[in-house]
Amino acid sequence: MLVCAAATIVVLALVVWWIAAPGPAPLTRADVDQAVQHGIEAQQKAEQAAPENATAAYQSIGPSLVTVTSQRPDVAAGATESRLGSGVVINARGAVLTALHVVNGAAQIQVEFADGTKAVATIAGSEAANDIAVLAVDRLPQVVVPAVMAVPPPVGATVFAVGNPLGLRGSLSAGVVSATNRSIDADTGHALSGLIQFDAAVNPGNSGGPLLNRAGQVVGIVTALANPAKQDFFVGIGFAVPIATAGGAAGGPQY
Repeated sequence: MLVCAAATIVVLALVVWWIAAPGPAPLTRADVDQAVQHGIEAQQKAEQAAPENATAAYQSIGPSLVTVTSQRPDVAAGATESRLGSGVVINARGAVLTALHVVNGAAQIQVEFADGTKAVATIAGSEAANDIAVLAVDRLPQVVVPAVMAVPPPVGATVFAVGNPLGLRGSLSAGVVSATNRSIDADTGHALSGLIQFDAAVNPGNSGGPLLNRAGQVVGIVTALANPAKQDFFVGIGFAVPIATAGGAAGGPQY
């Protein structure tokens, strides 16, 4: 009986304590403001720690970017003409997608990979109507990193052009998609259609280089710049062949 009474007393004491115990203090406006401020600061720190879209895109495409140099005889001048362009690795065999006008008619083509490996290249496939060529190389770098391809973004989306403008290798410029399905008369004598129009700065040397989305995926191959003055410098409008057209037209893989 004494044990039962003692147990009853203990239970009653616990019940009284639970009822009388103070609950959590009600939230004040100051508590809410402080919690919101902590959340904002945490988000700002996370954003600061994350790379910018342009940085992430550049880092993504870097291992797949190549420099294309071609040499062609200039019979009239009795000399050799050199052209510098850009390109991107599209498969594990090291095939390179570039603009046809960079390599067309060349007596010799050289490709330099991102790690500095140099190779002699030949045109494995091409289509003049889209100014696209696929190059096969005689030597591969130790690690071959094909680019990731994606559907072209809509008008207004951020894009990045990466290449070798005016010989400044590995340069990135940023802009937006200005229009899609554009047609132009190219210097090659062919009318190019279905192009992506963008306003990222491109100059001679960018030709054949990739146009990237914010994730660093290739959405097009830079082929031309609009220039009513017929001068070799950027005036605000560039064009790229959509990657589906570029890969398919030259017999390369599609995304």
